[in-house]
Amino acid sequence: QVQLVESGGGSVQAGGSLRLSCAASGNTYSSYCMGWFRQAPGKEREGVATIDSIGVTRYADSVKGRFTISKDGAKNTLYLQMNSLKPEDTARYYCAARQGACVWLHPLLMFPYWGQGTQVTVSS
Repeated sequence: QVQLVESGGGSVQAGGSLRLSCAASGNTYSSYCMGWFRQAPGKEREGVATIDSIGVTRYADSVKGRFTISKDGAKNTLYLQMNSLKPEDTARYYCAARQGACVWLHPLLMFPYWGQGTQVTVSS
């Protein structure tokens, strides 16, 4: 079992920055794919960024160049640095984990472990 707890959400104006954190506990963290997903009202949950066990990252096209995913193995913590935020980034952001390779299709099916989410609101 893996427990995930997100923090760092909030309200910012367009162009601002936020850093999300996800503290992981439970089974070994190093062999997992970790990811950030988001869900806006009325929309499906979508991938934002993932990082695999060897540090290979992948980003949604909409956030490339603005967001950076990273992890601190010693602290078992995943981060998402979000810069140049836009109103369309407004959503609830979730941290997720799965053993093995990162996958982006059907995240609710493919990732067994999820945090409770943290709200990010960007005003224009």
